[in-house]
Amino acid sequence: MRLEKRTTTSRLAMVLAPAGAVAFTLAISSLLVLWAGAPVSQTYALLLQGGFGSVFALSETFTRAIPLIFTGLAAAVAFRARLFNIGAEGQLYAGALAAVAVGGLHGGTGWEISPWVLMPLMLLAAALAGALLLLGPALLKARLGVDEVVTTLLMNFIVLLGVSWLLDGAMKDPTALGWPQSVALQDALQLDKLVAQTRVHTGLLLALACALALWVLLKFTVLGFDIRAVGANAKAAEFAGVGVTRTTVLVALLSGGLAGLAGAIEVAGRTAYVTLDMSPGYGYTGIVIAMLAATHPLGVVLASVFVAGVLVGADTMSRALGVPTYIADVIVATSLIAVLVATLLTQYRVRWAK
Repeated sequence: MRLEKRTTTSRLAMVLAPAGAVAFTLAISSLLVLWAGAPVSQTYALLLQGGFGSVFALSETFTRAIPLIFTGLAAAVAFRARLFNIGAEGQLYAGALAAVAVGGLHGGTGWEISPWVLMPLMLLAAALAGALLLLGPALLKARLGVDEVVTTLLMNFIVLLGVSWLLDGAMKDPTALGWPQSVALQDALQLDKLVAQTRVHTGLLLALACALALWVLLKFTVLGFDIRAVGANAKAAEFAGVGVTRTTVLVALLSGGLAGLAGAIEVAGRTAYVTLDMSPGYGYTGIVIAMLAATHPLGVVLASVFVAGVLVGADTMSRALGVPTYIADVIVATSLIAVLVATLLTQYRVRWAK
């Protein structure tokens, strides 16, 4: 068996590929639902209802999607330049800590800064913290050829250990009754709600703006062309005059900055302080989202809403039918594999040889 490159790809194949991926995902997940002893149609109906069936369900889905959009964009722009950033989880926590350091520890210093000034400073500090965390692995890759997958993955564990140390030390909230959490942000720095009596906040607007800005940057700017060129073939790009090291560094700063913003927005919009369980793996899920969206910034928004809806709807499904919520993780993982295989088959055909 071998793969042969297709000379052309029909529009019909481009439409059927994602449809086939969805059908395959539903079929595999149905087997698990039947194994759990639940009716398939009712399970999927409750999954959709729990994620998208009401104003409250939609608000919870969008709330869960906000940090996923940021981490998905962080992974997407890095993957475009073949900089495999696996450290968005650590960068998210670094951004959250930086946001609290600017917007929480500032209180009680004897001098006050207007929230209109402090909010941009807080977001800038968060983006800078995430960017600097990825800058080291990017330089190691560009200068010494060190595998960034290993370095960024290990940085996650280092950052989480540092967070644990700070939450029990310098940044610990003295009013938390011994619970390991940071001091809270000032009330004036917490984001407004988009819909009354729900948790969805104005961070969603910032996430959508970042997705649109990243799409414009990648499609219409010189830097976007350089990123695509380095991702396609770094040696050819360098031969054509593209600064590979410079582009890699800029991509690292952009990717890490987006992941850091995820932490700041999550703190300012939802939690108000940092805890060790603040993120249920948003950084790692962002990688899945980037791949589902084929690293397209606008596709990241749709993929984030899809994944968030499945995860939120799984809670309703589980409460009503007793089906394990882990089926949601299977749906997301299977959909990723199915989309990748379907995309591959639109570009290559399978040839069987004796």
